[in-house]
Amino acid sequence: MDNIKQIDLNLLAVLDALLDELSVTRAAARLGYTQPTVSGMLRRLRDVLDDPLFVRTQRGLLPTPRAEALAFALKQWLADSRQLVAPIKFDPATSQATFSISSNDYMQHALLMPFVAALRREAPHLRLAVTPPVVEDLGETLAAGQLDLAVTIPEFALPELRSRLLYREKYVVAVRRKHPLARGKAVSLETFCRYDHIVVSPTGGSFEGPTDRALARLNRRRTVRYSVPSFLLLQDMLQTDDLIALVPSRLLAATGGKLVQFPPPVDVPGFDVIAVWHPRVDKDAAHRWLRGRLAEIARAP
Repeated sequence: MDNIKQIDLNLLAVLDALLDELSVTRAAARLGYTQPTVSGMLRRLRDVLDDPLFVRTQRGLLPTPRAEALAFALKQWLADSRQLVAPIKFDPATSQATFSISSNDYMQHALLMPFVAALRREAPHLRLAVTPPVVEDLGETLAAGQLDLAVTIPEFALPELRSRLLYREKYVVAVRRKHPLARGKAVSLETFCRYDHIVVSPTGGSFEGPTDRALARLNRRRTVRYSVPSFLLLQDMLQTDDLIALVPSRLLAATGGKLVQFPPPVDVPGFDVIAVWHPRVDKDAAHRWLRGRLAEIARAP
């Protein structure tokens, strides 16, 4: 055989079956072909390999020395070929893979902390890098494999990326347990505006947010006394005095009851939290497990 392009890979599977069965009829039944089809493929094999390969006897087919010489290598090659195209299985219990997930500090605290707890139980050898949020060049970062998954909001998801909803978040009022408002289960709009507020400004320095836009529609204003870059700093600052903040409700689930929450007296729209990844890893078994497990954690109470 001078040119491998002359070989149809299906012919090799037929040759392997004929070597095992030594019968055109049995080989055809094993492969799901008709007997004339297998006979035709055997003729093509004889032409390509320039050898009769089998001779007929009263007991069936008898392989030629050339066919016998091919048997072992052919069997090994077919096994390797099946392994090549077989789906890759992912076992979290034994995997030593490394993944990276980006998110802001609120999502790290509210979602990735319980996710890591699940990984400790289910994938103890897996390594996870939690990185700061990526906004600029998110698509390029995911495409280059520098990041596996981004936990973010829909505004930062580019059309060419894959995404799925993890959960829908709402805002609640948060105060320290010694706050005068902590004794009640609600707060009036007038009282809400009377206290000093803290806002989170991820980009730094802003004293306005969704709450101020909602208040403006009611011709009301609040006093934002402090602007901080992270939600975790906000939690600590709320402990220092009788301050108020509107925070995502899931953030308080991880505070150990240090803060008291109740519904805001003004309608402030919540937001969606999504997972974003690159299409190149859409079918990867390990990535699918990672995304699926994160989504399950997100749906848990």
